Amino acid sequence: MAASGSWTDPDGVRLPTGEVHAWLPGANATVCGLQLSRSSLARFPHVRWEDAFPESGRSADEVARVCPRCAKGAGGPRSDRRPWQRYPRRP
Repeated sequence: MAASGSWTDPDGVRLPTGEVHAWLPGANATVCGLQLSRSSLARFPHVRWEDAFPESGRSADEVARVCPRCAKGAGGPRSDRRPWQRYPRRP
């Protein structure tokens, strides 16, 4: 994961803050296409992508926004609601 800022929790672990993006270690760009060096994003290889969502309650204490393009490309939290609805066929 990559983020626009960082903070340190009471245990001394560096965690993301601000806007977070999905990033795979070894790549120079996020899933949505932002270049890490040009966007001045901080890397967090020790934080899992699933922990960035506020629903997880883990490392998302200071996360202000999750990039919607990265969430769609890397897979966000699963909801029980289907994104589509089936209707009966017409007679």
